[in-house]
Amino acid sequence: MSRIRIPSVENVPAASRVLLAKADERLGTVPNLYRIVANSPAALEALVAFYGALEKGDLDPLTRERIALAVAEVNGSDYCLSAQTYRVRERHLLDDIEITANRNGASNDIRANAAVRFAVKLARGRGKVSDADFAAVKDTGYSDAEIVEIIAHVAVNIFAGTANSALQTDIDFPRIGARKSA
Repeated sequence: MSRIRIPSVENVPAASRVLLAKADERLGTVPNLYRIVANSPAALEALVAFYGALEKGDLDPLTRERIALAVAEVNGSDYCLSAQTYRVRERHLLDDIEITANRNGASNDIRANAAVRFAVKLARGRGKVSDADFAAVKDTGYSDAEIVEIIAHVAVNIFAGTANSALQTDIDFPRIGARKSA
């Protein structure tokens, strides 16, 4: 059970309602993560804006999904892992072989593999990576903008995982348990 109240969409602060509508439009539902964060309109605004801005970036959508799966596993966030796995399966974005690779911190796509590995090192090292780690992603052809976006995706996924773990957000997707603890 969640540590704080997960309000219904109708019972969130007024400033959060418009933002939840945007989340519903983007995701086709309003997950518990968004509703629990909606207790703070400022935090919800930050979350929605961060995800929304990154969708307009240079990093391709499938790589973004792969990073989210990898970071959820690193964070040990059952909520994020359950939500992300459900999302990519329902939309037929990634198959189970790729999902497993992503959860293991890799990808079966050569270029995406460099981004996912870099994202995992960022998440585990709290942003500290070696010159070799940086060179590996750069040498795979990622632009400076894409590298900054990889970092941003790690950050927003760490926020989501931290919120879900700290608040023990009730999982509203088929449950997937993380194999690794943070």
